[in-house]
Amino acid sequence: MKHHTPVEEKGLFITFEGIEGSGKSRHIKQLFEELEKEGYPVILTREPGGTRIGEKLRNLVLEPDHKEIDPTTELLLYLAARSQHLHELILPALRKNKIILCDRFHDSTYAYQGGGRGIDFGLIDPIIQTLFHQIKPDLTFLLDLPPNQALERVRERTGRLNRIDAENIAFHETVRSKYLMLVNKEPERFRVVNSSGEYAEVHQEIRKEIALLFRHFRHEI
Repeated sequence: MKHHTPVEEKGLFITFEGIEGSGKSRHIKQLFEELEKEGYPVILTREPGGTRIGEKLRNLVLEPDHKEIDPTTELLLYLAARSQHLHELILPALRKNKIILCDRFHDSTYAYQGGGRGIDFGLIDPIIQTLFHQIKPDLTFLLDLPPNQALERVRERTGRLNRIDAENIAFHETVRSKYLMLVNKEPERFRVVNSSGEYAEVHQEIRKEIALLFRHFRHEI
């Protein structure tokens, strides 16, 4: 049974998660390019973002100079961007039998705002369940590696660090631990990929899992 019930979609919803510097954005972009070249009806999107309004909210919440943003305000800004994203892009695309590749979704909220910011899951969970139709991805890749390695990758990037990138290592360690806790709660949905290895080997592992998923849902793609 597909995870994104009770709404009647027919496509596939695949998400990529991980701490900053995990490589998820690079891998999801390559996967999108490969699937598109192979003729699949695939859409690449991200959170926060994915829509005109969502991208404006993304710029607001990630701006390094906005240090005064309260954790609850941060949570609500992310959820506002997701609400627009879900109704404007994700649900219509699933109804058209598309494959959606999304860079972050609900799991980031639990890991970053619930873990890193310390907001009680008892507050976050009812909001998510009420606003978002209990929608969940069919498959979630967690690209996992130690925060010290991930942050070294982040520091090698050009340009300014965003507000989340710039958090200290303790913050990112907490986020990682929350991600792993989510995996333990829903092991059937997650595929944990050790992203500290060679890029090509990591991507090959992702492609193998995608092939298994497509075989399982081949009658719907």
